[in-house]
Amino acid sequence: MQLKSMAAIIALALSVSACSGVNKIVYRIDVPQGNYLESATVQKVQVGMTKEQVQYLLGTPVLIDPFSDNTWYYVYLQQHAYEDPVQHNFIVNFDTKGIVTNTDLDKPLPDVEKQEVNNAIIEATEGSEGKRWWQFWK
Repeated sequence: MQLKSMAAIIALALSVSACSGVNKIVYRIDVPQGNYLESATVQKVQVGMTKEQVQYLLGTPVLIDPFSDNTWYYVYLQQHAYEDPVQHNFIVNFDTKGIVTNTDLDKPLPDVEKQEVNNAIIEATEGSEGKRWWQFWK
């Protein structure tokens, strides 16, 4: 009787500890939050642009300064799988007429061209134009 209960306790302990020893087995997707900012788009924002032009390029800001409408905050938070999240803040200041006076980007944004593409391009093979997946006998 004691042998069976000890074997059950050991089996339970091993099964519980086996789950905690495996790290990073579950797939975690990339999570972008806030305004999606690209370096090419941010570089297009110039001093002298109007609020409408900035909003056309970057979209609606995440935060407009509550004490004056002359400061817009674009916040972009990106988390890749198990890495630490990276936050980018882009601040656009306007004068009283709604013209951009200066911009401030806290850290450089990654170039979109340099990022690896995660999508595979599936091309049809020769002679498969008339086939369908359920018509395997053709």
